[in-house]
Amino acid sequence: MPSSNLTRGQALMQLVKAYGIDTVFGMPGVHTLEYYRGIADADMRHVLFRHEQGGGFMADGYARISGKPAVCCVITGPGVTNIATAVGNAYADSQPMLVIASTNGSGDLGAGRGRLHEITDQLAVISPLTEFAQTIHDGRQIPSAISRAFNIFETGRPRPCYIELPIDKIAEAAEFAVQTSPIAAPMRPAEDSIERAAAVAQGAKKPVIIAGGGVIDHGAALQALAEKLGAAIVLTIAAKGAIPDDHPLNVGAALVTDRAHRFVEDADLVIAIGTELSETDIWIDDDFLHMSGKLIRIDIDPANLSRDYTPDAAILGDGGLAMAMLADALPASSASTGFTGSSVIKDLRKAVIEDMLKGPVAPKHAKVLDAMREAIPQDGWMITDATMIAYFANGYWPTSQPRSYTHPSGYCTLGSAMPSAIGAAIGVTDRKGVALAGDAGFLFTASELATAVDEKVSLPIIVWNNDCLGQINEGMVDRDITPIGVRPGRNPDFPAMAKAFGAYGHKATSLSDLTGSIKDAFDADGPTLIEVHENSDFLS
Repeated sequence: MPSSNLTRGQALMQLVKAYGIDTVFGMPGVHTLEYYRGIADADMRHVLFRHEQGGGFMADGYARISGKPAVCCVITGPGVTNIATAVGNAYADSQPMLVIASTNGSGDLGAGRGRLHEITDQLAVISPLTEFAQTIHDGRQIPSAISRAFNIFETGRPRPCYIELPIDKIAEAAEFAVQTSPIAAPMRPAEDSIERAAAVAQGAKKPVIIAGGGVIDHGAALQALAEKLGAAIVLTIAAKGAIPDDHPLNVGAALVTDRAHRFVEDADLVIAIGTELSETDIWIDDDFLHMSGKLIRIDIDPANLSRDYTPDAAILGDGGLAMAMLADALPASSASTGFTGSSVIKDLRKAVIEDMLKGPVAPKHAKVLDAMREAIPQDGWMITDATMIAYFANGYWPTSQPRSYTHPSGYCTLGSAMPSAIGAAIGVTDRKGVALAGDAGFLFTASELATAVDEKVSLPIIVWNNDCLGQINEGMVDRDITPIGVRPGRNPDFPAMAKAFGAYGHKATSLSDLTGSIKDAFDADGPTLIEVHENSDFLS
């Protein structure tokens, strides 16, 4: 039955809440007022961002650390184009985000009449960045669209979904009941695909598992499969923390080094689970791993089972179920010829870190990260930006907890760290975390300090300041290009800037001061910006 006396906007928000959403990241506008009537009536928490890109990053970070879907509400036109970058970030790294937008009136769509906020085909702007995007003209389509989104989040590859209503349709009477639909169970792999994979895996003497972001919540199954095979586990950046850092089979997120590439390529069996094996997963110069052994691929996304590499066996389905079923199908003696009890992985991990520390700035990065690690609880989290210290941290940072380290790997979006960390802190209140950004990236979304102050988020924001676009500068020099546009004329006084927003600001004077200031920030009644300059005497 229809929802009595509710507009579509009201009923839509009540339906979203019925699926477990209690927080909406948004900025009200003249085209979304009826959505806001719904947010108020549903008694949902509303987090006001200062720019839609920042708000989208907040939703992205909320999802990355909490594991729960996040919801954003934006206006027609600029709201959609502004949030598009953050939606792309979430799409590239498979994060569950629902964007609810308005669009121009149903009689104006595609007409090019110069209406307020008009895009002649708004859906075409956002569609390539989402798992699905839909314009809803008939309100009776709303329940199925919302159900579709939450089924994708729970049972598929959890990428962003998007719905928009023409502004003249949002205020019309709701024709549907506020009632959720059942969410499907995780996709169970076919038994014959498990049997084939087990046959391929048997007898491997040097098995390696490449674990991607799809395993982040399935660490126990990953560990059990690896122990059954005696397989070395190489993590992508998105999988950091899936298993304990000190597990004897864990090589770590080592694919940032040539040494790890050679190790994988020498394996007689590679099992790639929940990973595209993309450029930003393997970071290899010629884009491909030249694997000499057999390959098994496991993924919820059928496109990933054969993209770029032809597997000897492929398993379509939920990664946790697939790993458990495959482990059960393997004989008990499988680990006898693997890496169990060997010193190979321990030696490899040591050599990988030694390789990483050979970079000219790497020792400074290591000192800062070690000081940060000392301050952050073991179950704490860190969200990083596209900055050189974070590229180093991707392989160096130790963590043994899932959803405790994240980096914008796929889209590599400058400016994502601080707003993402704000969203994470709002979504997970029982764990402490930090944001790590470079000077340039921080300035992309610095206005979101105001949101952190409003929400009284106890968030340490570490700004690594080298007064430069460091990696781009290096790339120009390496290619004999005169460096242009990589050194700003003047950076702001970052601590003073934070204080102007009503936040706390501090410039680290020593490594122990950095550790202490982070600990103090966890107990503050708002965010704390902590600047660490690359040329500080204490890093020499």
